[in-house]
Amino acid sequence: MKYNRLLIFGMMALLAFASCSDDFLEYEPEGVLSNENVATAENAESLVVAAYAGIANDDMIGPLTHMWVYGSVRSDDAYKGGGGRGDVDIVDKYEQYNLTEADNGTDWMGPRTWTNYYAAISRANFALSVINEIPDAEYPEKTVRQAELRFLRAHSHFILKTLFKKIPYITEDLTSEEIGKVSNDLPNDELWNKIADDFLYAYDNLPQTQDQPGRADKNAAAAYLAKLRLYQAYEQNETHQVVNINTARLEEVIDYADDVTASLEADYGNNFLDGFDNGPESIWAAQFSINDGTIVSRVSFVTGLNSPHGTGLYGCCGFHLASQNMVNAFKTDANGLPLLDTFNNEDIFDTLAEDGTVVPEAGLTVDPRIDHTVGIPGRPFKYRNTVNEAGDMIYNFSWARDPGVYGYFGNMKEQQAPDCSCYVKEGPFIGTSKNVDFIRYADVLLFKAEALIQLDRWDEALPIINQIRTRAAASTSRPLAAGATDIYNIGTYDSFPSKEFALKALKFERRLEFGMEGPRFFDLVRWGEAAEVLNAYLAEEKTKRDFLTNAQFTAGRDEYYPIPQREIDFTGGVYVQNPGY
Repeated sequence: MKYNRLLIFGMMALLAFASCSDDFLEYEPEGVLSNENVATAENAESLVVAAYAGIANDDMIGPLTHMWVYGSVRSDDAYKGGGGRGDVDIVDKYEQYNLTEADNGTDWMGPRTWTNYYAAISRANFALSVINEIPDAEYPEKTVRQAELRFLRAHSHFILKTLFKKIPYITEDLTSEEIGKVSNDLPNDELWNKIADDFLYAYDNLPQTQDQPGRADKNAAAAYLAKLRLYQAYEQNETHQVVNINTARLEEVIDYADDVTASLEADYGNNFLDGFDNGPESIWAAQFSINDGTIVSRVSFVTGLNSPHGTGLYGCCGFHLASQNMVNAFKTDANGLPLLDTFNNEDIFDTLAEDGTVVPEAGLTVDPRIDHTVGIPGRPFKYRNTVNEAGDMIYNFSWARDPGVYGYFGNMKEQQAPDCSCYVKEGPFIGTSKNVDFIRYADVLLFKAEALIQLDRWDEALPIINQIRTRAAASTSRPLAAGATDIYNIGTYDSFPSKEFALKALKFERRLEFGMEGPRFFDLVRWGEAAEVLNAYLAEEKTKRDFLTNAQFTAGRDEYYPIPQREIDFTGGVYVQNPGY
């Protein structure tokens, strides 16, 4: 976790030997952990670091950090990509909304993420069970470390809840037998409050900032509480319909958002470049490292399938490609404002020239965030025209692996240039030491703006949304695209004429600001709009992409993933399945 000299499992060396005795029955096996033989301040510190590692111990087929599968491909932002529908076909099932069985016969994606996050929760709980027994006088950092661990536990439960809705909440005081009896069928509001209790403990006991980058602090707890209370405010029934918006929760969103001390990066692109980790906008992030003495270092491979495919600069495998709908969303009108209702009436960048590039349509203007988000033929990739000896970095049509199925738009934010010191290539797969942000300050600002609008205070939300747009307008100093500055036109809103308009502007701004970062699907579910928006998207997209011909979002089922059948079987039916599966 970016402490390059700290071995995450160094504490295991302290447990490698137990004294012999004349009576072999008194022998304690090597490597056995118990509260008694690890309950020291030194070992506790190692356990805390191991718990931090747990929330980033993901992989390409069991994501914990970047939600490109669950939140981007499942939405209108992106297509699966890769080498056709059969390539990692479980993601195709997610994209088509035709995963109807709780047990799909693999350990990929949903079931693996469930396992990975409960492994992370187990690490936090074990560390808590040890630290709780250490006398305060022997461990001055005890309360702060307990708060960090409860933050980590809450974070894991929060992500699981947004994915599966019905989950068991597991704490350190439970025995193995008791864990097997914990129900996943708590009332929705009660489960939110259990998660909130851990964040509240962190909020009350963590310092405003920490000396070591990557440790949870009060800032992160406040931001997460704002996020949680916003999700909780949209009260759902058993079939995931929003039946009420709780104004008391919205007031809490504003209070917690106001407690966050941070600022936006001066340039939007800084958020997606190595060298800017833990900057002023990063509130809470998974930490990664490189050149730390291990074989491939502590780099992230969560987006390892997603690099451009048809180039020697990268490797495999051309997944996570921007949809035409996502590209169209960046169009602006004469005043530089988004086309909230008509953005998808006509496609942009949809015609290739003979040289494999696209030429902007006459009169087209766009939000510059398009060139921070999407790879477009003929335009510099990752702010590079060239990349030292590695070759040309102009995004090319040939970089698309299967353009006949998925088109030729790429993803930009999660990539780094191949000559980056953060970059690792392991076989065909790409990893980097770039952090993955869970919450950045732009999120917090838009959480607050959303709450204000829902409370009929949309005039107060106006300057917040304009602040986000003003930063975007100033983010054009890097090489973005050949002739791109000729078509950039982004302005701010003079006013919001109504609550309805303000909400539409807010929701559109979230999509533009966080395009292809993963929150889109979860936003749509939270707002109760997933079925309406995604089926409208599919109806139009089917006319352009044949692979979506049979895709259909089913309300009351597809908002959440099925509880893995193996988990239901393991508990003997204690867990209940989500509706529709």
